[in-house]
Amino acid sequence: MTKQKGKLGLTARIFIGMVLGFALGLALHGFAPDSSFTASCLTLFQIGGKLFVASLKMLVVPLVFVSLVCGTCSLSDPTKLGRLGVKAIGLYLITTALAITLAITLAVLVKPGIGLELHSDASFKASAAPSLADVITNLVPSNPIQAMAQGNMLQIIVFAVLFGVAIALSGKAGERIAKVFEDFNEVIMKLVTILMNLAPYGVFCLMAKLFADKGLDTLGSLGKYFFLVLGVLAIHAFISYPVLLKLLARLSPLMFLRKMRDTALFAFSTASSNATLPVTLETVTKKLGVNNSIASFTVPLGATINMDGTAIMQGVATVFIAQVYGIDLSLTDYLMVILTATLASVGTAGVPGVGLIMLAMVLNQVHLPVEGIGLIMGVDRLLDMTRTAVNVTGDAMVTLVVAKSEGELDEGRFNDPNAAKAEEEVHLPHGHA
Repeated sequence: MTKQKGKLGLTARIFIGMVLGFALGLALHGFAPDSSFTASCLTLFQIGGKLFVASLKMLVVPLVFVSLVCGTCSLSDPTKLGRLGVKAIGLYLITTALAITLAITLAVLVKPGIGLELHSDASFKASAAPSLADVITNLVPSNPIQAMAQGNMLQIIVFAVLFGVAIALSGKAGERIAKVFEDFNEVIMKLVTILMNLAPYGVFCLMAKLFADKGLDTLGSLGKYFFLVLGVLAIHAFISYPVLLKLLARLSPLMFLRKMRDTALFAFSTASSNATLPVTLETVTKKLGVNNSIASFTVPLGATINMDGTAIMQGVATVFIAQVYGIDLSLTDYLMVILTATLASVGTAGVPGVGLIMLAMVLNQVHLPVEGIGLIMGVDRLLDMTRTAVNVTGDAMVTLVVAKSEGELDEGRFNDPNAAKAEEEVHLPHGHA
């Protein structure tokens, strides 16, 4: 029995948890939506889901800081850091611009908002979105400890890079500190592996809670918008990324997509790039063969500024809302949407639902009614989960391209379908509490 169970891979177990959660959630929503039993189940699912997401988020700050310090202090050539930054940020912005251009083009052709009798009685109050100037001036933390406590990823990245460079330049003292950080990194990665094995249960709770709460009712009148966004996300994930990977790095897109399955499922279930970050980093280094000196920089940076899935939602939503309200957008307006959404992605935190705040900024830019966001909020949670999976796939793709260009990619590990497979299962010693 144990042997049979051991044959079931992590991906299969996560998928089973997702399907069971989906089925149980729909059953509770359909047969007993208002019963005390359903309310009790929802409470349990909420606790389980929150514990799962919290356990992943718990690792984000220490993992990013320690891993990035390790990666930076191991760079033999200080000028390499500048090259990494230019390549990574450039590629992230290019893929985001490509994503929103694709979204707007298909939305204009499909016309998802034409024929829908929706009115402006929906309401949405947007929080203030940070300006590009604020994002730039806030890059350097005045208090690194406070930045870590608040989870400010850009500030953590900047401080970790500077700290790593200082270690690299500190001679013998720096070497001793570097070894301590390497040991820390090993321990944290082992903790990531342990928590990954709890994923099927966390995914089950998250899916059951979502569908017991919402059911499929929200898909009704917004079906055309919903499936268009899903379609563009699929095109970007399964066509744009593989083509770029093949053209820029000469790597197998099929092997890449195959090894990203677990990470994509994590991202889908948590709807948070930051919560998925530990899993993304482990996948990129252990399964895809990227050196930690590259991955520790590009993956956290991608989780912070690479929001292709969010840009796709913003592109389709802008056209959809304009069509619903009968407002014609000019070519200049569309170009402004592309530019604004691409730059806004730099300031978008990797947490659930933040895309709606950025969408408010984009709508303001082209003088569309912000209350139109209320029209799409019903289906946004499901789309948020899907676009997060696209975001983390983009993070990994750009990381591979940068690593290949820097000669820091183990292609043997990348092409090995069984790379890191043995590490998927964690065997804890028996008899210990």
